[in-house]
Amino acid sequence: MALSASVRLQAGYEHALAMLQLAKPRVVALIVFCAVIGMLLSQPALPALRRLLPATLGIALMAGAAAMLNCLLEHALDARMQRTAWRATARGSAGRGETLLLAVLLGGSGMLLLWGWVNALTAWLTLATLLAYALVYTLLLKPYTPQNIVIGGISGAMPPLLGWTAMTGQVSPHALLLLLIIYTWTPPHFWALALYRRADYARAGLPMLPLTHGQGFTTLSILLYTLLLTAVTLLPVALGVAGWLYLLAALALDGRFLFLAVQLHRQYADALARRTFSWSIWYLTWLFAAMLSDHYCLLPVS
Repeated sequence: MALSASVRLQAGYEHALAMLQLAKPRVVALIVFCAVIGMLLSQPALPALRRLLPATLGIALMAGAAAMLNCLLEHALDARMQRTAWRATARGSAGRGETLLLAVLLGGSGMLLLWGWVNALTAWLTLATLLAYALVYTLLLKPYTPQNIVIGGISGAMPPLLGWTAMTGQVSPHALLLLLIIYTWTPPHFWALALYRRADYARAGLPMLPLTHGQGFTTLSILLYTLLLTAVTLLPVALGVAGWLYLLAALALDGRFLFLAVQLHRQYADALARRTFSWSIWYLTWLFAAMLSDHYCLLPVS
């Protein structure tokens, strides 16, 4: 009897862990990081915890709900892809009803937190972001156009703007600039993944850029978008909202990203595409960390 209880407990733990993975915790962690950066940059000093904590938790819960809805809607596609076949929805170990219920509970809890403890603007913008990703991107863009990540990238670029509005209750040009940085970063980040995972996407029947337009066109697109990203990341300095610390970091990070993009276009290899994708995540993390450090160090351009 004790053994049976132990087995049931272990099975319950594994199922709970599998359900948690449907919320894509690593992706949510990056979303929360970008949102918190927006919160901190919106204030001249550290924001009050009574607003920062519910805002962070609310955004995290709604991001997790969006991820779960995405897994639910794409369970058949995920089952055909090596990268995602392990998901509980793809394996069938998570029921559609319980996945939908948990997503609704997470999203509803997040919405209530943002509405009651933060402000209505952030609540509605976060809900719009959830719906844009889970429904518009997943159902209308990803299966039908190779420009899915470009058109749908706006939802993934929203976190710093959401963080900003959570603290200020309004959308400012500086918040839109943060959104623009992530929006421009998204295509080279995602296309690097699509290149070395192209066989996966082919099995799923998704019209990703490397499949519809070829490897050379995709690597050229990565290079051009990386050049555009470099220009966009220098705008905070040009507009006087960031100083020398951020400028030096941005130039170093952009230089590394451009080097990888040039190498990828000149002499493609899956390993290099994987390295570029991995670097792009670190790039965004360090870029925003540098912006935050610059904000608090108060080193304006003279």
